[in-house]
Amino acid sequence: MKLTVNGKELEAKSGETILTLLKREGVKVPTLCHMEDMLPSGACRLCVVEVEGAPGLVPSCSFPAAEGMKIHTNSPRVINARKTIIELLLGSHPDDCLYCAKQPSCDLSRLSREYGVTKRKFPVITRRRNLDVSSPSIVRDPEKCILCGKCVRVCEETQGVACIDFIKRGSSAFIGCAFDSSLNVSSCVNCGQCINVCPTGALMEKSSIQEVMDALGSGKYAVVQHAPAISVSLAEEFGLPAGTDVNGVMTAAFRKMGFKAVFDTSFSADLTIMEEASELVERVKTGGTLPMMTSCSPGWIKYVESFYPEMTANLSTCKSPQQMLGALIKTSYAKNKGLKPSGIVSVSIMPCTAKKFEVTRPEMGRGGAADIDYVLTTRELAQMIKLFGIDLKALTPQEPDLPFGERTTAGKLFGASGGVMEAALRTAYFMLTGKELGVVKFEAIRGQAGVKEAKVKIGDLEVGIAVVSGLGNAKKLIEEIKGGRKDLHFIEVMTCPGGCINGGGQPFARNKAAIAERMRALYTIDSTEKIRTSHSNKAVQQLYKEFLGKPLGEKSHHLLHTKYARRKPADMA
Repeated sequence: MKLTVNGKELEAKSGETILTLLKREGVKVPTLCHMEDMLPSGACRLCVVEVEGAPGLVPSCSFPAAEGMKIHTNSPRVINARKTIIELLLGSHPDDCLYCAKQPSCDLSRLSREYGVTKRKFPVITRRRNLDVSSPSIVRDPEKCILCGKCVRVCEETQGVACIDFIKRGSSAFIGCAFDSSLNVSSCVNCGQCINVCPTGALMEKSSIQEVMDALGSGKYAVVQHAPAISVSLAEEFGLPAGTDVNGVMTAAFRKMGFKAVFDTSFSADLTIMEEASELVERVKTGGTLPMMTSCSPGWIKYVESFYPEMTANLSTCKSPQQMLGALIKTSYAKNKGLKPSGIVSVSIMPCTAKKFEVTRPEMGRGGAADIDYVLTTRELAQMIKLFGIDLKALTPQEPDLPFGERTTAGKLFGASGGVMEAALRTAYFMLTGKELGVVKFEAIRGQAGVKEAKVKIGDLEVGIAVVSGLGNAKKLIEEIKGGRKDLHFIEVMTCPGGCINGGGQPFARNKAAIAERMRALYTIDSTEKIRTSHSNKAVQQLYKEFLGKPLGEKSHHLLHTKYARRKPADMA
């Protein structure tokens, strides 16, 4: 069908909305509540356009395109309406922009500048709702909420958790937890996807920057590890193209900040594969609980414990790579360096807000002391680098410290949905057949699709595998398994859609292209480097020889494995 937009003739597809057409044609229209691939809610009305003949302005996100329409996206009437909407939103929004954690990424602040809003037009309305700091991962500030509903939708529709919702109606409406409780006693899994979609500072990660700065300033023996996805996402915080790998200069930046040692969590990702692949092989050979499900994503673990406790036996008993390395730092590394575990400050840089929750689990340490002391997100790391006045572009790349700095590309793949599965299959194949798989790519489990499945031939055994990202997709697969599905042996689940590259602590991506570039960068590393299997990591081999013994052995099981239990409503945290 043909119509005109700002005097230009365009062709619309049957059934699409005006906003979809405008976005496809590159016509800029502001939105605060619109979510790609979801039905429109029409909550903010910022996307209004003028359609000749219509009695009033129409919300382009929910109004269907029609033959012969004459649409104006920036008429004086439209601009004034959008400006008024922004002014109304600011009438109930605190003006603490100077120190709001969401700056400079706040959409409301950006739109205020774009539409020339320079002062308050309407009297301030204070909701007087308390700041929620109960969660170990997320801070919720209801005063900054603009009721766009994005957090509610991603929590319920994408993640299937529904720990927050609209409460009350009309002018009394607000977003909160059931019974107006706190996040810490809700069903929240700490994934932070609500933070990623929030257009203001109403939801942010709980910062540990000051604690880490204090530790560095005290002269304590501070060490740091960084997750596989960090090096291909950090660059965006410094204006570099999405997917740029800054691994070497990031290592140099850590040393400039004062860290005594810099480790790569990809090392312990390789270690995780050794344990996890061994566990899978053992379950297949001995008739253990199948399908086995990965356990490296803490939001997913909490989801199973809270919503499907009957499935905990299906979870791998392996700790996450973060926690494996944390345990090794305060045991093997401390012993080799002649340090007391209590004298080490162990910091991890993660793309995931749920990692802040994971380190508080009592089983993730010994003698009441945690293996990881502080977790910083990618965004927090960027802020720290800027605080220290470090110019990444001026640094000479450096290598991480041994022995926990040596990695394979298999470990690096952990940052993308499908990466854990691919890395595990490469090593499981070797363990079962005694042969290397070669340069085979598992294309069926790559990419950003929410559910990917395949059948893989390993010797005489046909293994059914599934890769899932986003807890809503995981829920559907669990229900299939509970309903009697029996063709799957191994399932990888990542809490966040796309995996760690789209974690709740990553740079705010306004479109899927940036996330795709981060994923592409990880697979480029895998295709260009030589050592592509976890069992080929010589440092891991040496660690087993000198300290751990063997995969699934007594010592490795004690240090690198854990257990899970049902979470009751009273101890959801």
